[in-house]
Amino acid sequence: QVQLVESGGGLVQAGGSLRLSCAASGSIVKINVMGWYRQVPGKQRELVASITTSSSTNYADSVKGRFTISRDNTKNAVYLQMNSLKPEDTAVYYCNADGLVEVGVFWGRTYWGQGTQVTVSS
Repeated sequence: QVQLVESGGGLVQAGGSLRLSCAASGSIVKINVMGWYRQVPGKQRELVASITTSSSTNYADSVKGRFTISRDNTKNAVYLQMNSLKPEDTAVYYCNADGLVEVGVFWGRTYWGQGTQVTVSS
C-alpha cells in the first residue's frame, strides 16, 4: 500500500524559511512527477511546484525565485525549500505523486499526502 508522508511544516515569520519533505513508501517502481500543492479554506488547491524524474521543474509564478523543489529518486522523496516566505504563503501544503507505478501494476496512479500546515506571520 502506497503512502506519502510529509514533514517540515510549521509557523515562521515573514522573510523566514521552511523546508518540506515528502517520502513515498510501498512497492514503487517509479513516480513520473512529484509535486507540492497548497490550499487555503474556500479556495481550490493550487500547484506550487512540480518535478519530473529527469528533474525538469515547474513553478507557480507566485513562488518563482523563492521556492526550490528537488527530489531523490532513490528514496522516492521530494523536497520544497521555501525562502523569503510571505503571509500569503500560509496554507496547507500537500505532497503529490503522479504517475506512480507499483510492482505488478501496469498503469500509474495519483497519490496525495495528508497535508502539512504552513503559517507565515507578518
